[in-house]
Amino acid sequence: MISEIITIIGWVGIVVFAVSGALVASRKEMDIVAFIFFGTVTGIGGGTFRDLVLGHVPVFWVKEPIYLVVCAGVSAATFFLAHIPYSRLKVLLWLDAAGMAVFCVLGAEAARDHGFVVAVTCGVITAVVGGFIRDMLGAESPVIMRGEIYASAAFIGAAGFLLSSHVVPRDFAVLIGIAAAFALRALALRFGWRFPVYRARPGRKPEELGL
Repeated sequence: MISEIITIIGWVGIVVFAVSGALVASRKEMDIVAFIFFGTVTGIGGGTFRDLVLGHVPVFWVKEPIYLVVCAGVSAATFFLAHIPYSRLKVLLWLDAAGMAVFCVLGAEAARDHGFVVAVTCGVITAVVGGFIRDMLGAESPVIMRGEIYASAAFIGAAGFLLSSHVVPRDFAVLIGIAAAFALRALALRFGWRFPVYRARPGRKPEELGL
């Protein structure tokens, strides 16, 4: 049961992240090849990095190329459908939130045998790396570098899944982790919650330093 649920949720995350990557290409007014490239890199980027960290080689999409086919197909379809939403940025943000919530739990599940700290770290890696690559390729500031509650939401989701899996069945723990990550990110988007950023203070004069 748990394996089936994780497989289904994994496919949802792949599709959602692939669409979010393709939407960045649409905002940059790129061609269909760029749509496929952005969507595929976003869809498989986090999982690829996680597998390399854990030493799971060949990585998942090499063993099952259907992931590449689905990412390419979804991204190509987005090329013809991206004009429909009134605000592609808003759609991108919400799809990204959904993908993050799914992948943080999947990453933690993949690394749970390595202990809590490593599992949570892999959950965050899986959730944020694909979007990070997408934003960098699209010449946009990565969301994790803008003071957004994003990586922290992935942390909460991964930790919530791992902790709750000790007291409830793992299929419910998966849903708890996803819900926790998505809810926190959704509230941050809705109310504009952000972390405070570092502000450099004005330079002091020599006499203020006792020179």
